[in-house]
Amino acid sequence: MAVQPEGTPCWADAMFSDLEGAKNFYGEVLGWTFGESTSEYGNYTQAYTNGKAVAAVVPPMPGQEGQSQWCLYFASPDAAAAAARIRENGGEVLMEPMQVGEFGTMCLAREPSGAVFGVWQGGVHEGFEATAVPGAYCWAEVFTREPEKTDPFLTAVFPYTARQLEDDNVDFRMFDLDGNTVLGRMRMTDDFPPEVPSYINVYFTVDNCDEAVAKATKLGAVLRFGPMSSPFGRFAALTDPQGANFSVIDITTTEGEPPQAKDV
Repeated sequence: MAVQPEGTPCWADAMFSDLEGAKNFYGEVLGWTFGESTSEYGNYTQAYTNGKAVAAVVPPMPGQEGQSQWCLYFASPDAAAAAARIRENGGEVLMEPMQVGEFGTMCLAREPSGAVFGVWQGGVHEGFEATAVPGAYCWAEVFTREPEKTDPFLTAVFPYTARQLEDDNVDFRMFDLDGNTVLGRMRMTDDFPPEVPSYINVYFTVDNCDEAVAKATKLGAVLRFGPMSSPFGRFAALTDPQGANFSVIDITTTEGEPPQAKDV
C-alpha cells in the first residue's frame, strides 16, 4: 500500500468502557470481525472487513473514561512537524507524538473550535487496508460552530485546497488533495444542542442504509438524522449505545446531481 499523501484520513479508532459491547454492536451493524487484544498496547483491538483492517476499538486508559467518540487520524510523513504546525496555527496538542512500537507514530490534537483528531506517521501500519467498501471508512466531516477558525487551520496544517458549496441553505466546505476531495466541513446549526461540542463525524460504508439503521437502533443506538438519499449516497447519522457519533452510507444508492462548489 502506497504511503498516503499528507492530510489524507488514514485511520479511525474509539475508546469504549464496554469493549465487548462495542464489538458486538459494530460486529452486527458493520459486519466487523476483531483481532486479538494485546495488553502490551492497552488491549487495542483491530476491526476487520473481509480480512482487511478498517478501524480499532480500545478500552479507556485510567483517567480517560468518558463519553466514547470516534477519532479520525490524518496521515503525515512527520508527526513532530505536524504537531508544530498545529500549535503555530491555534490548535492544541493533547498528546505529543509518540512512537507505537514498529507500527508508527501517533499524535492527538484539538483544532481551534474544539474537534479532536489524530495524526499518524505510518510505520508497518500505514492505516486503512480498505476504504469505501461495506464495513470500511468512506468519508468524514468536521462539524463546527466556528468555521472561521477551523477552515484556515486545516489549510495551514495540511496541504489542502478548499472549495465552498454554492448553497444558501448550508455552510459546507470541501478540502481536496491532488484533486481528490478527502474531507468536509459543516457549520453546526441550532439543530445541534448547545452542549454538543465540535467533532469529526466518520462515515462507514454499508450495503443497505435502512437495514443498518434498523440493526443499530434495535441494539440501542439513537437515530439522529436520516436515512436520506443524496447525490453521494443514502446515509444516516447515529449515536451508538456508548455515546459515539458516526454515520452509515450506502454509496451505491444515489439521488440528484452533485451540488456546485467554488474555489476559495
